[in-house]
Formats: sequence, C-alpha cells, structure tokens
Amino acid sequence: MSPDLLTTVILPASLFLIMFGMGLSLKIVDFKGVLYAPKAVMVGIVGQMVLLPLIAFVIAILFQLPPEIAVGLMIIALAPGGATSNMFTYLYKGDVSLSISLTAIISVITPFSIPIIAALSMVFFMGNSSEFDIPVVKTMVQLLVISVVPVMLGMLFLSRWPNAALKIETVLKWFSVVFLILIIVLIMLKNKAQMADFFAQAGLATLVLNITVIALGYGLAKLAKLNQAQSTSIGFEVGIQNGTLALVVAGTLIGNEMMMIPAVTYSIIMFFTGALFGWWLNKTNRTD
Repeated sequence: MSPDLLTTVILPASLFLIMFGMGLSLKIVDFKGVLYAPKAVMVGIVGQMVLLPLIAFVIAILFQLPPEIAVGLMIIALAPGGATSNMFTYLYKGDVSLSISLTAIISVITPFSIPIIAALSMVFFMGNSSEFDIPVVKTMVQLLVISVVPVMLGMLFLSRWPNAALKIETVLKWFSVVFLILIIVLIMLKNKAQMADFFAQAGLATLVLNITVIALGYGLAKLAKLNQAQSTSIGFEVGIQNGTLALVVAGTLIGNEMMMIPAVTYSIIMFFTGALFGWWLNKTNRTD
C-alpha cells in the first residue's frame, strides 16, 4: 500500500470535492445550531473530540498494536464525521441539522487537532527513531487547504447560485460515499494477498473501537437527556468517521502505508455496524 498516484493526487483531490460538497449544504444559519441546541452540540463534540481518541488510545495499548497501526488507529479516531454520518442520520430519522452542524464544526477543528495529536501519538508509539514524521504547522496548512477552504467555497457558491448548488450537492453527497467504497475496494484488490494480514493486524481493534464509540455516543446523549433524534445523530457522528480524510492524513501527508490500514478496516466495518445500529434503533422505536 505504498504512496502512489492514489495517495498523492486522487485522494487529496477527491477530499477537496467531498468537502466542497459539504459546503454546498451549509448556510451560516446552520452554525446557529450551537445556540439552538448547545447541550446536544457539546455532547457531540466531547464524544467525538475527547472520548473517541481516548478510547482509541486505550484500545491500541490493550491490543498491543504494532506502532504504525496504533498511530493509524489514532488518526481514524481523530477524523470528523462526514457525508456518511449525515446519510445514516437521515436514513434512521436522526436530527439531520445537528448532524450537519457537528460535522461542520468538528471539520473546522480537526485541521488543528489531527497534526498535534498524530505527532504526539507517533512519539509515544514509535519513539524518536521513526523515519516518518509529521510537520505540524505544514500539515495544519495542508489540511486547511483541502478540507476547510473547499467548505467555505461551497458555502459561497450556495449563497450565489442556490439552485445549481442543490443539484451539485446531491451528486457530491453520493460521490463521497461511493468514492470511499471504491477506494477501499481498489486498495483491497491492490493488496489482496495482504488483506488477511491487514485485518489480523487492525480488524478486531477497529471493530471494538467502532462498536464501543457508537454505543458510547448514543448512551452519552441519552444520559444527557437528549431526545431520540439527537441521540441517534450523536451515535452516528461519534461512530461514523471520514475515512477519506484519515487516508489522506496517513497516506498522503505522512506517507506511511501501514498507517492507512486502520482507516481501511474501520471504513469497511462502519457501514455494517452503522446499518446494524440503525436496525436496532428502528426495532427499539417500534417496541416503545
């Protein structure tokens, strides 16, 4: 899974398009969700920005993951939600406005949080002898350019040409989901002889992480006495990550093929666990 055209050109360009598509669905008023439902937003931020990476860190230690796999697990845990979490929230009757607000807010924070925590993770798990490093300031700038700037451009486009923005946003929303699946399939085909090893190295850890944080996000929201729709949204936001961004950070910005493995396994697993969580929600709501 060495850095090539996929990691140097296709992934960054596609992430730019995906984030532009997110911007096409956002208006300034969407950020007022912080004022409209401050408790729900804060629960979501704490769940995703604090508890999720903390649990990933504990799992990496408990499972005694290889150093690069451990760092990769931290990177996928640091990624924000995305179009996939918004899609799951919509399909299973969550609070879509809250989901979009959380995705947008955390997407603005992560260009600053990912480089710092990823760098600290590399020092902790890999020591100072690693041939790989992550220039924190440079990485922040790169992430801002390929994640935050396109969101701002998308919002500007929406304000100027709302009808065109609606049509383009619909296409890009599905593109983001289909593209992630396609990239995972291509990586699996390219490395089919090693996929069993990849899952042996990271599969169980990412499965445990994914199930734990979905349950934690939902449970935390319920504990905070949020309504069902808000709890559903937070469950998906905490558990469904932007796999494309994690692949860009690991494969493009750091250039470490091993660090991409948790993003691949997590991205595969989250579609199944997300669907199972949605099925459980529907079954529970029918029973109530």
